[in-house]
Amino acid sequence: MKVAFATQDQQRVDAHFGWAKQLAVYDVQPDGYRFVQNFEFGEDLAEDGDEDKLAPKLAAIADCAIVYVAAIGGSAAARVVAAKVHPVKVNTPEPILDILDKLQAVLKGTPPPWLRKALLKGQEKSFDFEDEGARP
Repeated sequence: MKVAFATQDQQRVDAHFGWAKQLAVYDVQPDGYRFVQNFEFGEDLAEDGDEDKLAPKLAAIADCAIVYVAAIGGSAAARVVAAKVHPVKVNTPEPILDILDKLQAVLKGTPPPWLRKALLKGQEKSFDFEDEGARP
């Protein structure tokens, strides 16, 4: 599962989604995680109401299941959810590696329903007719 982090320093989740200078993307599995890519964005990000600044960020997280942010505006949150990405707000700047460790531990156990749903992102839905007693 790919997870994105809104960051200013590539170390902590410390950025508002719309104003983030960077989005760091990691692949997280129960047995570990690995850095995938860092997306960098320009300096002119602080203009509220500039929806165009969201397009490259939404494209960057398109194949992610979760995006961690320090804050996110209502319209941006709606667009993130519409892209089937689950936004998670942290209350204080938190180290990315700490979040990755926690996520990995949760994946080893029984993830909560919202995380189980996020894990299915990008997988084809399959239906086994035999399980339902249907005849082919």
